[in-house]
Amino acid sequence: MISTKKHALKMSREYTQANFAWILSSIVTIILLWNSFSFKEGNVKINVFYVFLIYAVFTSFQLFLTWKMKRDLMKYGEIQSTTRRLGFIQLISIATANIFTAAFAFNLIKKKKTPEYVFAVYMVLTQLFIVAISSFNLFKPYVTDSFIPAMGTLLLILVFQIIMLVLVAKYVQATAAPSWMIIPAIILIITSLTGNLFNLLLGISLIVKVRSHDLSRIIKWNTMWDKITRNSTAILGMFFIILLFSLSVCSVYTFDCDMAVENNYGALLQKPSLEYPFGTDDFGRDLFSRIIFGARISLLVGFASTLIPVVIGGFLGALAGYYSKRADNVIMRLLDILYAIPGILLAIAIIAAFGANTMNLILALSVGAIPTYARTMRANVLMVSNYEFVESARALGSSDWSIIFKQIVPNSLAPMIVKATLTIGGAVIATSSLSFLGLGVEPHIPEWGNILKIGSTYLESHSYLAIIPGLAIMGLVLSFNFLGDGLRDALDPRMD
Repeated sequence: MISTKKHALKMSREYTQANFAWILSSIVTIILLWNSFSFKEGNVKINVFYVFLIYAVFTSFQLFLTWKMKRDLMKYGEIQSTTRRLGFIQLISIATANIFTAAFAFNLIKKKKTPEYVFAVYMVLTQLFIVAISSFNLFKPYVTDSFIPAMGTLLLILVFQIIMLVLVAKYVQATAAPSWMIIPAIILIITSLTGNLFNLLLGISLIVKVRSHDLSRIIKWNTMWDKITRNSTAILGMFFIILLFSLSVCSVYTFDCDMAVENNYGALLQKPSLEYPFGTDDFGRDLFSRIIFGARISLLVGFASTLIPVVIGGFLGALAGYYSKRADNVIMRLLDILYAIPGILLAIAIIAAFGANTMNLILALSVGAIPTYARTMRANVLMVSNYEFVESARALGSSDWSIIFKQIVPNSLAPMIVKATLTIGGAVIATSSLSFLGLGVEPHIPEWGNILKIGSTYLESHSYLAIIPGLAIMGLVLSFNFLGDGLRDALDPRMD
């Protein structure tokens, strides 16, 4: 009996996330406590200290919930409904922007969670963060002309998303959804144009459950996403990536680009405040706006410099793996020559030859990555081409191109998707590194490497100018790595 209850404790998804939430929330609380004291001036930053106290309250309550869940699991073998109702109190932590405790609270209050419910929760949390972050522009001397209508649209979408969260929690089941949800699903897909890709995932998932009559297909869909959402670090990484992507899209209408690129000699090296949440640099440019606009460059270069070698390397690898040994040798030996050149040196050489700009940076990072993707695709094609369904396609007279791109490649994409997700982080680091060296995007463009380069000269006097872009780079890279690990676990059948 005791071993059964210990097994329930070990297998509990909510208990694992509860520990994850209180540990990360504690780290943020300690950082806030440290920053509430000005050791140089010998005083206390009252506003930061108040924020620390609020975080400390919710972190303590999170620790209490974790203890109570452990007690329930050890005593009853499941979490009691009274404990789950306490999650409604922890939902108040949304107001403090504590994503760890807020996400945990949503998961605690619902016992049986479908992938659609998880999508809906993170959809609402993402939209809340977008609205909150964009709202800081209200404290600036002026806002862009499109700010008011854009914020109104974002708030309307938020209201619609909250309604959808309630409807999904009440009506969507593990293998079915009401037929009337097809219209809200289409609206969700349309609203994903704001960059909130959780809208898109929820819309597609609802359509799959409404329209599909193949139960095995729905079960496979649920199983894949259940593996990802069960992984706390993977879903957190996914949230951060989608949040940055959505901010990059919405910032066109909610942020004024002049604040990020135009010099303001009346606000040089301002400390963080409501008007300038991250302070200003040595040209008086708002660091908060520069970080937001810089995310657009990092994501653009990261995705583009990964997509290009995936397509080219995947194509060459598919040909090398399917055709004769002679074709394989020609393609792979040429790629081995390219692979022998260090990627960063090849990128520097290309940029030195053609100039430093965004397009050349994408090209420079793409060329060096082609051989690795070709090798991955070739290995998958060599394995899949021996399967029986490929032999059946040959026996039925299908052409080689049809077999390669209709039968083999679709069944070889999973490892490529995982590898691409894991290597986007490397592309982001390479982008920032080259920009830091003056070999990336143009110096005047707000890019995290450029911002870090300027901030590095003020490490002693204004350390936040370097710390904030450094944390942004680290956060995005870790997010892609966490998501890549989650996708690997979800798509690899050996992990079952």
